[in-house]
Amino acid sequence: MIKFAIIGLGSFGANVAKTLYEKGHEVLAIDRDTHKIEAAKLFSTHAVIMDSVDKESLEAVGIRDMDVVVVSLGPEMEASILTVLHLSELGVKRVVAKALTEDHAKILEAIGATEVIYPEKDMAVRTALRLMSPNIMECLPLLSGVSIQEIAPPEKFIGKSLRDLDLRNKFGIQVIAVRELVPEKTVYVPRADFVVKDSDILIVMGDEKKLEKLNSR
Repeated sequence: MIKFAIIGLGSFGANVAKTLYEKGHEVLAIDRDTHKIEAAKLFSTHAVIMDSVDKESLEAVGIRDMDVVVVSLGPEMEASILTVLHLSELGVKRVVAKALTEDHAKILEAIGATEVIYPEKDMAVRTALRLMSPNIMECLPLLSGVSIQEIAPPEKFIGKSLRDLDLRNKFGIQVIAVRELVPEKTVYVPRADFVVKDSDILIVMGDEKKLEKLNSR
């Protein structure tokens, strides 16, 4: 079980929290709005009324113990910057921050966010791609419980071929592509003799529960 903290329970943050909670993870929901916290009690392990710009409050609530902290503070750009700065100073392992603009994203990365997401821009790009090419993968309806994920290969995978790993028979998972970072290129439908490197990203498709089992190895 992964421990998540979601700071900011607007539409985006609340839906992230709900999805993680429904998947069985521990979720600490944080917001300074009493009504949002009351609602969050239905889809979180703990819900706390708190202003995240207060570094001492973040530390007191046990934020250092979280595996992942998601910062989603809506239009409050200054608040998100201060929150990410505090989280970085407190040594949080992984900080995922929502950006409002490209400049905001650059600032968040500079002060310690390990990952920055830009939902409005990302959705616009995906929508444009679907409009141009209705047959791209993202438009294919997957069955309930089946998903496509990018995963970093576990240490035991490094140096082994896809044939040796035999993921299809062992986990019911199919490697549909490999994104090589060194040199940067994507191998679609890799051959069985493809050897996995520590710089590769595997793009796999399969049952969500089996993918979770693979990711936990």
